[in-house]
Amino acid sequence: MTITHDTAVPTVSMFGIPVCKWGMKDTVEYLSQVVASGTPHQIITANPIMIMAALENPEYKQMMQAAELIVPDGSGVVWAAQKGGDPVAERVAGIDLMHELLLQGAGRKWRVYLMGSTPEVIEETAHRLSQQYPGLVIAGYRDGYFGPEQDEEVVQAIKETSPHLLFVARGADTQEPWIAKYKKSLGVPIMMGVGGSFDVISGKTKRAPLVFQKLRLEWLYRLLKQPSRLPRMLALPKFTVKVMREGENLTKVR
Repeated sequence: MTITHDTAVPTVSMFGIPVCKWGMKDTVEYLSQVVASGTPHQIITANPIMIMAALENPEYKQMMQAAELIVPDGSGVVWAAQKGGDPVAERVAGIDLMHELLLQGAGRKWRVYLMGSTPEVIEETAHRLSQQYPGLVIAGYRDGYFGPEQDEEVVQAIKETSPHLLFVARGADTQEPWIAKYKKSLGVPIMMGVGGSFDVISGKTKRAPLVFQKLRLEWLYRLLKQPSRLPRMLALPKFTVKVMREGENLTKVR
């Protein structure tokens, strides 16, 4: 199948949230076409914590439903789709999707803007990515430490660089709503929240070893490294119980 930006995205309804069923290859092909079209797209990398946040907060759910593409980042989301009888092709991890898009961008001279984390982390991230992907244009970057009163100024600064890709690392509770609020003003073809990816790229933290990734236990590795994540992680057993209770009903469009 030839994929274009007009291709209908196959989705599975996850408690009313449309999650893309494509694997990494088709997702990257589609998003490359989106960049070529110039049409603004918000990409959300969904995990069980975000799904539970959406179920508990109608505004957050509406924001997710309005996104142009939601990929199954968390292994729990992949498992839930299978339990619901409408499986996705594979997990599409946010940090891997980011690197795949940067690889595409390096070959096509795409411009990328990086926003979020601390001044030190974002500067090191920009430096390392420019080394890793020669041909990619780091159009601009700035840290994520600013309040709502500076939003318009930040949006204008991003627009002036005319990026093809915008990656935002401010935490799932902040980055997705921020992108959703300003995506029309920004007009960037690909806008995506990337959580702690800049910390990993800059070398500040390490990604879970391959054995944890293969066992779908990256969440456990992160928890062991950062016990402060425990309150957020309490959403995981809630999600598991809800999926088990709902069974095939969870994938019914609602």
